[in-house]
Amino acid sequence: MAEAADRNGAAERIGYITRVQSFSACHRLHSIHLSDEENKKVYGKCNNPNGHGHNYKAEITVRGKIDHVTGMVMNLTDLKRCIEEVIMDPLDHKNLDKDVPYFANVVSTTENLAVYIWDNMVKVLPPNLLYEVKIHETDKNIVVYRGE
Repeated sequence: MAEAADRNGAAERIGYITRVQSFSACHRLHSIHLSDEENKKVYGKCNNPNGHGHNYKAEITVRGKIDHVTGMVMNLTDLKRCIEEVIMDPLDHKNLDKDVPYFANVVSTTENLAVYIWDNMVKVLPPNLLYEVKIHETDKNIVVYRGE
């Protein structure tokens, strides 16, 4: 397979950059579409009426051409600013269900949290750069979302 070339004839290279960001938030897994009994059965202790918290770790990966002038897929300072705007400002030290309007009618599972972050990251990043959102809810529970 032939490689694409830039204007100087050099092969275009694709790179991936991942920035990791930790944040803390609480939530309660509870669906408005289920009865209280069904919620308890589906979500178990995570349906505690007083909620529970996590120290999440988000990994945001962008994918793109490595610019032949700057040597970067994107400036990490810009990626950090986008993560601050999308993750830290609205989510850190918040009650997801009560402080984030998106979760008023959406169950605040880690899967839906990854979708929320994806949907908002694509609004602030350059087009077609976002590759993956990976959320570590715990050391053992990790969700990956790629916009599909």
